[in-house]
Amino acid sequence: MTTTTPPVTLDDVRAAAARLEGVAHRTPVLRSRTLDALVGAEVHLKCENFQRVGAFKFRGAYNAASRLAPEQLERGIAAYSSGNHAQAVALAARELGTTAVIVMPEDAPPSKRAATEGYGAEVVTYDRYSGDRVAVAEALAAERGLTLVPPYDHPHVIAGQGTAALELLEDVGELDALLAPVGGGGLIAGSATAVKALHPGTRVLGVEPEAGDDTKRSLEAGHRISVPVPRTIADGQALHTPGELTFSLNRRLLDGIVLVGDDEIRDAMRFAFERLKIVLEPSGATPLAALLTGRAGPLPRRVGLILSGGNIDAGRFARLCGTDG
Repeated sequence: MTTTTPPVTLDDVRAAAARLEGVAHRTPVLRSRTLDALVGAEVHLKCENFQRVGAFKFRGAYNAASRLAPEQLERGIAAYSSGNHAQAVALAARELGTTAVIVMPEDAPPSKRAATEGYGAEVVTYDRYSGDRVAVAEALAAERGLTLVPPYDHPHVIAGQGTAALELLEDVGELDALLAPVGGGGLIAGSATAVKALHPGTRVLGVEPEAGDDTKRSLEAGHRISVPVPRTIADGQALHTPGELTFSLNRRLLDGIVLVGDDEIRDAMRFAFERLKIVLEPSGATPLAALLTGRAGPLPRRVGLILSGGNIDAGRFARLCGTDG
């Protein structure tokens, strides 16, 4: 009998952790007695909203970019992103002494575009509802001789994202369940790789917005499914199909996908702000929404949540979390 080595392993995640040491933040794990009492479980919140650039994306972007050859770094990096990966690649490029060109949707949150440009990157825009960001970025990279660092469908990116879950386990020990957001699938794939290797009995659940349930549909179908570009407040998860590499991992490792609605995401953002005293962007709040609504089902004793990011400007936060929604 032969076995196939998966494209990302626990050793890859550990190697990424060593590469990120002293560069990425080791983000805090928060606890809340109020939250524990509400959901009937011991909840450990891995707060990637305190990561550099305000989101977990820096882990994967830096791990991938730092492995490029000197001649690739000299020519520069390209990426495509709705915001957080854009900022992450821009900062990684600055840290590594190179340049970055980022393809972003025209309707990306202004704060995310401003931060990306603030890290020194050039931004090229496209229409997310009619354009193909991958095609735009690939053409740009070919024209300028840049190396493309994709937001999720790359083994070094996935391994870097998995370091968030690895840190969580190192800090709090074995968990009965782990919940994390799913967009392209890199965070959950990397997290599941680490968790299932160390504690095979831990349930790993991804959380998607109801309007963007491409991964859930794909897992049910047994192959990748495309949906119309989602219109959801969770812009970091507004993708229409899972990544090829991430799906190959997630179909093997995940125990399920939970869906949450935009109103439930807003409620979770409010709860995080009012009771936990932290700011979450919509995508970062989806695991908390799954917990608060009971969508994750009966909870085991010890549950971990990866709160993936907090990149949202004050005006949008107020509009989303105000009493009028």
